[in-house]
Amino acid sequence: MKYHVEFDLELLRNKYPGTYISLEGIDGCGKTTQTKNLCQYFQNKGKEVVCTREPRKEGLVGDLVQKVLLGKEKMPDQAFQYLFSTERVIHHEEVVIPSLKQGKVVITDRCFWSAVVYGILDKTKGKYDLKDTDQLLVAQSILSMYHQFIVPDFNFYLKISLETSIKRLNKKDDAKEIYEDKEKIGPVIKGYEFLVEKFLKEFTIIDGERKVTEVTNEIISKLEMGNS
Repeated sequence: MKYHVEFDLELLRNKYPGTYISLEGIDGCGKTTQTKNLCQYFQNKGKEVVCTREPRKEGLVGDLVQKVLLGKEKMPDQAFQYLFSTERVIHHEEVVIPSLKQGKVVITDRCFWSAVVYGILDKTKGKYDLKDTDQLLVAQSILSMYHQFIVPDFNFYLKISLETSIKRLNKKDDAKEIYEDKEKIGPVIKGYEFLVEKFLKEFTIIDGERKVTEVTNEIISKLEMGNS
C-alpha cells in the first residue's frame, strides 16, 4: 500500500558572526583550486580563514571515506552515503560551527549539497530518476527536519561540461576516485542541474570553463556584492 507524503522544508541558516562559503560542482570543475584562491584572498584582507573540504581525508571516519573513494575498501552505496553524513556531522561539530562562532571565514570544497546529488545517484543506482527525488532528499537525514546542516551563506556552483571534466581529470596525477568516471559524471551533471533548479535562490552559477583567474575574480566580485 502506498502513502502520499508532502512536506515543506526550511533550511538551517548561519546565525553566527562568521561567513560560510561553499564551492560545488562535478569533478574537475575547479572547486579545490578556487577554495585555495579564496582562502588566500581573505587572508590577504587580514581575515581569519578556515580552508576545509567535505569529506575530509583524515580522522576516524574521514580516513575510511577516503579509502572507499579510492577503491581500497568496499561497502554498499547506501551505507557509504550514511558514512558521508557521519563525517559531515563530526566536521560541523569540530570545525565549521566553532569557526563560525569565532567570526572566521569558512571556505569549503563541497558541503552537504553534494550529498543530495551523490546520495540520489547512489540510491537510484546511477539512473537518477527525478520522480523520486523529493522522497530521497529527506533520506539518511540529508535535509530532514530532525537533523539539518547549516547552509553556507554563499554557494557557488562551478558549471562545466562533461568533456571539460574528463579532459581535466585525465591530467590529474592523483589516484582517481570512484566517482571520477565518465559513466557516473554524466548523471552527476543531471543531479546538479536538478539541485540548482530546485534550490535556485541558494546558488550562484559560475562558468567554470574559463581561466582560473577569471573564475576567481567573478567569485570575489559576487562575494563583495553580497556583503555590501
